[in-house]
Amino acid sequence: MSFQLDDVQVGGQLRVGTGICNPIKEGDYKINGSAHIEGPMVVGLGKEIKLGAVGGDPDDPGDTTGAAPANLMVTRCYNDDRDCFTPAIKKALQTEGNVLINGDDGTKNALKITGSRSHQLWVEGNAYFDHPNIGDLSKRFTTADEKPKPFDMVHPSRGEGSRLRYACLEGPEVGVYCRGRVRRGKEIFLPKYWKDLVRVNSISVQLQPIGAHQDVIVKRWDEEKIYLQSMGGMPIDCFYHVYAERKDVNPLVVEYSGDSWEDYPDPDYNDPQFQYEVNTITG
Repeated sequence: MSFQLDDVQVGGQLRVGTGICNPIKEGDYKINGSAHIEGPMVVGLGKEIKLGAVGGDPDDPGDTTGAAPANLMVTRCYNDDRDCFTPAIKKALQTEGNVLINGDDGTKNALKITGSRSHQLWVEGNAYFDHPNIGDLSKRFTTADEKPKPFDMVHPSRGEGSRLRYACLEGPEVGVYCRGRVRRGKEIFLPKYWKDLVRVNSISVQLQPIGAHQDVIVKRWDEEKIYLQSMGGMPIDCFYHVYAERKDVNPLVVEYSGDSWEDYPDPDYNDPQFQYEVNTITG
């Protein structure tokens, strides 16, 4: 039996299915204005949903002939009513308030986000990811841990079946660098933004002459250039590395007492020596 109605107003509870739903209570203690739908449930027309094959991998979208891929499916709005053509309604889901995702190993991923290459995940505010595996974003938005910070990719020369793994450099400062080559010149031009990014007095330079000994030295430096000098004024040809410490964050406190990263003693930014609110805690 089915009913076809234009409008329905429910004063108490809306129940679809026969199962008992404890969160909305039962009998005399029911929560008015609540709803229970056993599911699966689709919000939206559902034309973008790809159904998985029955009995197959629940993470594989499969074709369009099998079972529903989730208990709740939310799609874009395809309603052609005139009030459904606003930029806001292009979003499939918007929430106000906190959201808890409690994964239970039912699938490979508790939260899986796919989309365009631009801003697949945008977080305004603090984000915390807690997972024991180093390969995941474990606590990366609060602080890095003692393990090395690697990246892992398909080997660029050997291709599929081979991997390449690098790890980040680490050191006792919040440092940046630039590198390059000087050919028939006497100046190293620093990035223009370095004057606002680094402490000039923290700059250090490494030079490697090419082809012959040139007795190249650093004569002086400022916030824009490194000035070089060679033996007898001969043409300079050398590689260079320039390192400096960032000044837009407080200096790194390398050793401190504590039981966890939360005990990190960020310098007092009210002190003129430490003028930046942004601290050196990762995140």
